[in-house]
Amino acid sequence: MKERVPSRGPAWVYQLVLAFSLASMLCAVAARRACAGDDEMVVPRIISLGGSCEKCDLSTRKLAGAHFVAGNFQRAVLVGSDLRGASFFGSNFSGADLSHADLRAASMTAAVFQGADFSGANLVGLQAVGSNLSRADLTGARFESGTLIHTDLEGVDAPGARFDNCNLTGANLRGGDFTGASFRDAQLMGAMLGGGNFVRADFRSARLQGAFIGGADLSGALNLTREQVADACADRATRLPSGLTPRLCVGHVFIFHRP
Repeated sequence: MKERVPSRGPAWVYQLVLAFSLASMLCAVAARRACAGDDEMVVPRIISLGGSCEKCDLSTRKLAGAHFVAGNFQRAVLVGSDLRGASFFGSNFSGADLSHADLRAASMTAAVFQGADFSGANLVGLQAVGSNLSRADLTGARFESGTLIHTDLEGVDAPGARFDNCNLTGANLRGGDFTGASFRDAQLMGAMLGGGNFVRADFRSARLQGAFIGGADLSGALNLTREQVADACADRATRLPSGLTPRLCVGHVFIFHRP
């Protein structure tokens, strides 16, 4: 009896199998390189943190892309931590220490950072809509190209902070110390600057339409123009650089929504 020899399939089937085999081998090699700690390999991962972690120490941790959801992190320590692209949703970081942390492209939604320390932190590209950073220490912090719409920055200490090209529409900056801060090309439409200190603050090309500057000390501000002042709403307590006349507003009502 003649032995039956299985018929061979089309050539493209074997080519497809070979391609899949090679792809699997490459994936395995890549995984081994990642596990071996290759600095050039980036392994995507998701870190989700919640619950209660008061006063916990997360200094210098690698938490890029982490999600902080509805957690209590009051007075937590994250000095120098890598928080690039991290998201903070409905979490409480009141009194937390994030000095010199890397928060580039991070996002804050209804998050509370009241009294937190962001001195020397990098927050370039931050998305912080409707969050609370009141009385925070923002000394030397960088917010360039960020979005801080309706964000509460009341009473902050922000000497030397940079808000260049930042969207601060409707933000609350009342009573803050912005000595030497930079607001170049910033959008401050409808923002509250009343009672703030802006000595040597740079407003080159900033947009101040509808901003309230009543009681603000802008006497030492840099690059402030007549057009900018004419767009803003002042009162008799407003202090402006020599040669500029405030536009007094009567009967205007300003409403600020706290998160």
